[in-house]
Amino acid sequence: MHKNVALFVGGWSVERDVSLTKGKAIEKALIEGGYNVKVIDVTTDIKKLLDDLTPKPDAVFNNLYGQGGEDGVIQGVLEALQIPYTHSNVAASAIGMDKVLTKKLAQSVGVKGAEGVLATKEDVLQERVMERPYVVKPLNEGSSVGVRIILEGENQKPLDEENWTFGDKVLVEKFIEGREIHVTVLDGKAQGVTEIKFSGRFFDYEAKYRDKTTQLVTPADIPDDVRDVMMSNAEAVFNVLGCSGLARCDFRYDVSKKGKDAVYFLEINTMPGLAPGSVALIQPEINGISFVQLCSHLVETSSCYGSINQNKKENLKAVS
Repeated sequence: MHKNVALFVGGWSVERDVSLTKGKAIEKALIEGGYNVKVIDVTTDIKKLLDDLTPKPDAVFNNLYGQGGEDGVIQGVLEALQIPYTHSNVAASAIGMDKVLTKKLAQSVGVKGAEGVLATKEDVLQERVMERPYVVKPLNEGSSVGVRIILEGENQKPLDEENWTFGDKVLVEKFIEGREIHVTVLDGKAQGVTEIKFSGRFFDYEAKYRDKTTQLVTPADIPDDVRDVMMSNAEAVFNVLGCSGLARCDFRYDVSKKGKDAVYFLEINTMPGLAPGSVALIQPEINGISFVQLCSHLVETSSCYGSINQNKKENLKAVS
C-alpha cells in the first residue's frame, strides 16, 4: 500500500480554483482510505515543489487541471523525480489536451467527430472558415474555457478578441445539434453514460461549476445501440491515446439520426474532476465503487511510466 500520498492542488491554469475546491473532497476521501496525505499547492516555483516533495511520497495524487496540470508538464516533472502519480502518462496527457491531435487519433480507430478545421485567429474573426453554425475552441484548454458557439442570424463575434489569450491557432468545428452525453472510463473500461442537462447554450464553465440547475442524469435515457457505441468509442479513444487510470469522454448525440451515425466524439478529459456530483465519480459509484475506493484505487495503480524496475535492470545487465 502507498501509505504516504502527496495531493497536488492549485496549479497555474485558469482552472486553479476548481482544483483547490475539488481537492478538499479528495483529501477527505484519501484520509478515510487510510493514507497520510500532504496537500501541496503547486505553482511555477519548481524549487518550492521539490522542497514540498522531500522526503519523497509513495505516490502523487494529481488533481491539477488545465495547462501545466493535465498536459504532460507536471507528469514530466514527476517522471524525472521517479515518483508514481495517478492518471495518464506524459504522452497521453499531452495528446489529450491537444484537441486536433486527439481527433485525428480517434478517427484512426473509427471514432467519428464533428467536422473541424484548424484556423488562424484572423480568419476566425473575419468568418472565413466555415458556414454557421459552428463552434470555436482553444486548442488546449479544459472546462470549456474560451469555447463559443456561433449560430445563424446573430451578431455575436466568433471570439472575444480582447480577452482571447489562447494563441493564434483556433479549432473551428461544425456545431452538432443534440444532447450532451459523457462516458467515464476506468482502467480502459467504460463505466456508463450520463446526460448533461443545462440551461445555457452549451455545457460551459458556468454550467459546470456554478449553475445549480444543471442536471446529470445517470444512466442517460438513450437507445441501447447509441449507448453501446458511445461506451465502445470511449474505450477506443482511451486506448489509442495510451491513457491510464481515469478519464472522461464527451459526446454529442444527434437525435435526428440512429445508431453510430448519431454519435459524435467531442473530446477526452484525462484529468476529470473528482468530487461529489462529478460524472467521473457518479458512474463508478453506480457500479459499486465508492469515492473512497476510487481514490484509493487510483493511488494504488499509480505509476512512474519511465521508471526502470528491478527486473528491467537485471535484464539490461544480462544483455550488456
